[in-house]
Amino acid sequence: MKERSTIAVIGLSVHTAPVEMREKLAVAEELWPRAIQELTSLNHIEEAAVLSTCNRMEIYVVALSWNRGIREVVDWMSKKSGIPASELREHLFILRSSDATRHLFEVSAGLDSLVLGEGQILAQVKQVVRSGQNSGGLGKNIDRMFKDAITAGKRVRSETNISSGAVSVSSAAVELALMKLPKSEALSARMLLIGAGKMGKLVIKHLVAKGCKKVVVVNRSVERVDAIREEMKDIEIVYRPLSDMYQAAAEADVVFTSTASETSLFAKEHAEALPPVSDTMGGVRLFVDISVPRNVSACVSEVGAARVYNVDDLKEVVEANKEDRLRKAMEAQTIITEELRRFEAWRDSLETVPTIKKLRSYADRIRASELEKCLQKVGEDALTKKMRRAIEELSTGIVNKLLHGPLQHLRCDGSDSRTLDETLENMHALNRMFSLDMEKAIIEQKIKAKVEKTQN
Repeated sequence: MKERSTIAVIGLSVHTAPVEMREKLAVAEELWPRAIQELTSLNHIEEAAVLSTCNRMEIYVVALSWNRGIREVVDWMSKKSGIPASELREHLFILRSSDATRHLFEVSAGLDSLVLGEGQILAQVKQVVRSGQNSGGLGKNIDRMFKDAITAGKRVRSETNISSGAVSVSSAAVELALMKLPKSEALSARMLLIGAGKMGKLVIKHLVAKGCKKVVVVNRSVERVDAIREEMKDIEIVYRPLSDMYQAAAEADVVFTSTASETSLFAKEHAEALPPVSDTMGGVRLFVDISVPRNVSACVSEVGAARVYNVDDLKEVVEANKEDRLRKAMEAQTIITEELRRFEAWRDSLETVPTIKKLRSYADRIRASELEKCLQKVGEDALTKKMRRAIEELSTGIVNKLLHGPLQHLRCDGSDSRTLDETLENMHALNRMFSLDMEKAIIEQKIKAKVEKTQN
């Protein structure tokens, strides 16, 4: 049976693993190129991409060997996170070929998000491509797959109503906080946001939409806060430097955290040192942590006057519209299937390239061999340079004429499925006739080269 390098995804998400595990595997965006470099240096991984967000950590690869490639990636994840491979496997999902591609297209379209149709994931998929282009890290198959996923995501959002009423992780966080506050006092609660990045900015936007009039923002630099203040005129935004974080938390009823910090900002002792919240606000300070890795340690919830919510707790908000989510997802699947077929056709069309090269090489070897025999019979002295060149051009011309028809029937861009099927049939026929079938040999050669490189 003919082997073929396989596209696969190995990962975990909010649907399969708790935040405690996801945060150990999270890869910061600036480290994506290094992770790709490490993955593609594995013996059976040819191409790789990393998609790491607060809700998922997924590795997309082209594996030269399915079992060995997957094992190498799982071992890499285990080594990076410190989680035993056996424990990881309990939470991992592994998909191959069209299932892996469909999954990425659904992710890009927001169908696999905690919040159906949310727009931030599409921007994150785009960032994988940008990061790959800047570092030269994405291979031909992975690059095309991610670009087609972006197309699928855009089409789903423009051709269906999946985005109507859609919320983001940030808006769900605001919704959750307001649900947990006493209804009559929710809008007068003292709001604190730590981290003014993209998700933090969205928190402010949704606080405005809910009618909040003031928010304190703690951030490393004032410039980003000033830019948000300039954009959002309907809310008072008070800037506090990072050095004032605990003082600002002492004066807040609700603390939203959204930073890229690798370590916790709030531990149990920090929460215990904070003054109590007024009884009108329920007597409990709310920590809503939408960061992965988490900014608020789980042990803070052991403090009686504190409640901690992380991204996994947002399910409570989004489960409310489950039926509507399923209906919208069905509408989007038609588009996903169309884009999936287009990508699969493109990938199938690549199969003919080795056959074209092999057939050309095979014909050239015969031409060169027969030409040499002819020249030896005639004798070197009997031919002028002009005559020799004319004979060589004659032999090349005959080969080109003979190959023209077969090569034309091997060229296809994958846009027409009927033409593609015929092209692949022609390819298999030529492979049999001229013993050109070499896909397995190519894969074995690639693996051997990677092993030798590693050993050296």
